[in-house]
Amino acid sequence: MRILLLGNPGAGKGTQSSRMQKNFNITAITSGNLLRQNIAKGTTVGKIAAKHMEHGEFVPDDIMIELIGDELQRNKRQNWLLDGFPRTINQAMALDDNLNLSGQSLNLVINLQVPEEVILQRIMDRWIHVPSGRVYNLSYNPPKIHGIDDVTGEKLTKRDDDNPDIFKIRLQKHHALTEPLLEYYNKRNILITCNGRTSDEIYPQIESELIARFNVISPNNQVKTSTEKNLLKVATRENL
Repeated sequence: MRILLLGNPGAGKGTQSSRMQKNFNITAITSGNLLRQNIAKGTTVGKIAAKHMEHGEFVPDDIMIELIGDELQRNKRQNWLLDGFPRTINQAMALDDNLNLSGQSLNLVINLQVPEEVILQRIMDRWIHVPSGRVYNLSYNPPKIHGIDDVTGEKLTKRDDDNPDIFKIRLQKHHALTEPLLEYYNKRNILITCNGRTSDEIYPQIESELIARFNVISPNNQVKTSTEKNLLKVATRENL
């Protein structure tokens, strides 16, 4: 599995990524987490990125390509998931060049389609634990103690760009950049779109696609979906 997650800011890419990691043998590489970790550490890349993000701007391509390229080298796994990168055609082509050299090109792109009014409420309720990248939402995934990470007990923070004004700027720019990306991957026949208002509506669509496309069984080899049940029935008949 060599997967890319696409979707509007706040569409739930982090939540879906966490579920996929939990239920399948896959490593997630999340551009947003990499950026925030570098900002928190005060690295040179982090300082440059912070200036752009404070104004609702996307980080320049060369910075993102450097970050993701280094992370891919550190995570030479058979199964991986990219979340938040690439955002532009130039990034996509640079990524393809990088992956083709190692013989592990993308084989699935998942586009998350969520109504914009739902996304706006999500970002207003969102809190994060920067060191781990864990994401909480007061509406449907709140921390056990308000403002505190469940695992470490450390304080949660709000993202600087999680406010309505900056969100509208990000959304406009995202649409302009994403449409060409969707066309690019659709021509390669590796793009699917999953629609829904909640993560629980969208995740079963993702799970069924992974099971059908990669012939894997989710979580802990337990049969939980109709797709899995059908696969098991076929396998059982063949063994009789």
